Amino acid sequence: MMNQFSKPLSLAFAVASCFSTSVFAQSNELQPQVIITAGRQPQVAKDVLADNVVISSEQILRSGATSIVDLLAQQRGIEISRTGGAGSVSSVFIRGAANSQSVVFVDGVRIGSSTTGGATWSSIPLSQIERIEIVYGPLSSLYGADAIGGVIQLFTKKSGAQSRTSLSAGIGSHHLRKVEIGIFGSSASNFQYSLNTAKESSDGFSASKPGAGAFTYNADNDGYTQKSFNGNLAWKLTPELTAGVNFVQSTLDVNFDAGPSYNDRGQQKFDNVATFVKGKLASNWNSSLQFSRNTDRVYTDASYGKGQADTAQRGWTWQNDVNFGRDVLQIVVEDREEDVRTNTVGLNGKRDTQSYALGYTLKQDGHLASISARLDDSSQYGRHSTGGIAYGYKLNDALRVNASYGTSFRAPTFNELYYPGFGVASNRPELGKNKEVGVYYDDNVLQFSAVYYQNKITDLLVSTNPCPVEVSTHRYGCAFNVNKATLSGLTLGASVRLGTWDLRSSVDIQDPQDDTTGKRLARRAKRHASFGMDYRFADLTLGLESLVSGERFDDAANRNRLAGYGILNFIAKYPLSADWSLLARWNNLTNKDYELARNYRTPGSNFFLGLSYGAK
Repeated sequence: MMNQFSKPLSLAFAVASCFSTSVFAQSNELQPQVIITAGRQPQVAKDVLADNVVISSEQILRSGATSIVDLLAQQRGIEISRTGGAGSVSSVFIRGAANSQSVVFVDGVRIGSSTTGGATWSSIPLSQIERIEIVYGPLSSLYGADAIGGVIQLFTKKSGAQSRTSLSAGIGSHHLRKVEIGIFGSSASNFQYSLNTAKESSDGFSASKPGAGAFTYNADNDGYTQKSFNGNLAWKLTPELTAGVNFVQSTLDVNFDAGPSYNDRGQQKFDNVATFVKGKLASNWNSSLQFSRNTDRVYTDASYGKGQADTAQRGWTWQNDVNFGRDVLQIVVEDREEDVRTNTVGLNGKRDTQSYALGYTLKQDGHLASISARLDDSSQYGRHSTGGIAYGYKLNDALRVNASYGTSFRAPTFNELYYPGFGVASNRPELGKNKEVGVYYDDNVLQFSAVYYQNKITDLLVSTNPCPVEVSTHRYGCAFNVNKATLSGLTLGASVRLGTWDLRSSVDIQDPQDDTTGKRLARRAKRHASFGMDYRFADLTLGLESLVSGERFDDAANRNRLAGYGILNFIAKYPLSADWSLLARWNNLTNKDYELARNYRTPGSNFFLGLSYGAK
């Protein structure tokens, strides 16, 4: 495994050695990135104290990725697991935190399942996403429960200043077919609109391997069909007041394996609606009010029976940002209701969380600082307060050092509280305490970051057998607050533009450990990395990207080993005209056989060819 990892690692250091000041002078400057999620307000990314990544619409288009999970897997600090191909059950681990220990937003609306916890990634269509922001570290003091590992926010496609129409179509391996059409525009009366619809389907491949056993393995192909739609309407009512609505909907029909004698299938529906009004209450006071609704619906028809689990989240957020020069005082009041409806007796229910948050961001000369505090009051698990403090100092315009400390918590899911024979109603939230230090360099040409973090989690909810309580009804174990964990590691990231070359790399050296058992947390590697390069020759852009990972274990006891792997992808993009462009992607060039979950297949060597018009 060391040889497998050492070659890409050597490449990373070779790339880093090229980052000399003599090269900077020959490079074209990149535009500074702006990020919203890190402080709930637009900020230049290089001035944000939390480690972050912004994936722009251009980067999404250029990547040729066919799913959000595949795109996220290339980012630093992120690992994934998946039980088959696109459309199958997927998890995203940020800095070693579980899928349920990070929060996902779409256009400012929190999404996810209250039964299993975390986002249902396969139901979110990449075709409707324009931009992605990733913020690492505890953000419960800004966003409340579950923001232990980080926050990912997805922004749907919206209109710009000019009207346009976009079309795209593509084909690929396993009879993959994609088509998308969108219209974007604005009027002289300060009205903007965008509508985008897409359909994607694939015959797929068998998700499971024979080793999965007689109650799982099925040799049939597990395909999927996804239909999605999103829109944005915005009115500028006065020079200081804007109102609008964002909405996105997706339906995914997917096949999976649960034995050889039945056509196991499922349907996932994702609906997201947000209405908002924002404006100035004074020259230095910006205020916004948003009402939202998100539904996460999962239906399965399998050999072991039929099941349904629906989560509806309704809420409102009132945010006020008051500027004092370059400093910002932020006041946030929120209310979120979770409504769970399933066909499992005893699992249905509601909980309501009222939240109050206060934050202050300071920018004075070379000094950057932020402090935030939040109180979440739940009708189910009671009150929890969290806080965060960070300080950074700019040694010059490009180089910054900083340190931070923050607390966080994860609310127990409805399954961990109420699932018959498993849940325990008295389970408490998990608690996190994170400290980190970092060095950042960004001169708009070269970007480099090195961050060390240590996140201590107590009252970790795990499945334990025998169950410490309710022995008569929990004969096979239960969810209970019995463990502690430490998520620690060093994350390195770099990117640079050298004339016609764009180079990027990241390396994660981490130790996600269950402190109670001394074992590594399931499906997390101690080392993983990604590397990429793009070369522009006239109008043609050629790219290579590599993803490597060390060994992992598929179970909490660390008995079932998942071997390390390395895959290499090739991308080519060519503009046929000012509006038309052609993109080709060849994934897993060497046809590497690897697993992200034990006895589940991953795609072998596969291709995608796409044609697009008016894509931005």
